[in-house]
Amino acid sequence: MNTQSFASAGPAPHFSHELRFTSVHNPGRGLVVPCDATGHVDLDSLTERLRDAYLAARALMGREYLYPTLQPAH
Repeated sequence: MNTQSFASAGPAPHFSHELRFTSVHNPGRGLVVPCDATGHVDLDSLTERLRDAYLAARALMGREYLYPTLQPAH
């Protein structure tokens, strides 16, 4: 999957899982956001760009993105 993720400027906390939002219109594209094992995303640990992309993906679920899947981080 060709996904977007953005590095943070400081030391990032370790996240064991990731939420994957797949594009409805471009199945090989999507957005990957780090989270914990329950799918909780720590917005404060994300860069501004990734936070904005994550919030947009949540708002566009079902229209631009499929509902996210929770997967172990690589």
